[in-house]
Amino acid sequence: MTEINPTSTLRERQASLKQGYRDDPASAQLTTVVRSVTGSGQDPRRVKIAVDGPAGTVLEVGAHPAVGGDDDLPCSGDIFLASLAACQEITIRLVAAAMGLELRRLDLRVEGTWDVRGTLAVDREVPVGYSSIRIIAAIDTDAPQDQIDRLLKSAERYCVVSATLHTPPTLEFLPTTSRSAE
Repeated sequence: MTEINPTSTLRERQASLKQGYRDDPASAQLTTVVRSVTGSGQDPRRVKIAVDGPAGTVLEVGAHPAVGGDDDLPCSGDIFLASLAACQEITIRLVAAAMGLELRRLDLRVEGTWDVRGTLAVDREVPVGYSSIRIIAAIDTDAPQDQIDRLLKSAERYCVVSATLHTPPTLEFLPTTSRSAE
């Protein structure tokens, strides 16, 4: 992969990366990994998930209070919506920077609606998961409307999390089991 100068501008950094991916398309294929690092014998309503990578971040996640959790940790749904919000905001800011648009303010809010009865199997006809998600963005800029429209269209197109929700990938559940010797 191409080396990036930490003092270069965003446009220069991305130009270098883009050229590297043009020269070696295989280098653009990435696999992101997160994994459970929850210890055995822990409270089943609380988990720890590590994000593999240079930052080595560990997220503490709890069950939502509506399904029996406490309210002291974000739940997996919160993290899911936060991922969408973060991706959408970063994408808007990166596209604005690439376009040379100044954003005086960007307030982004993501809301998700779900019915707990599905998750708790209270009513098997109720789907599990979010039934609707809304991204609300308030942008303050002096840019002309045609540039704002281009910014928003590009941001919607290039947000990885939003694009993944619009066109879901193949999802596989690959469990393995083991038994302790008796």
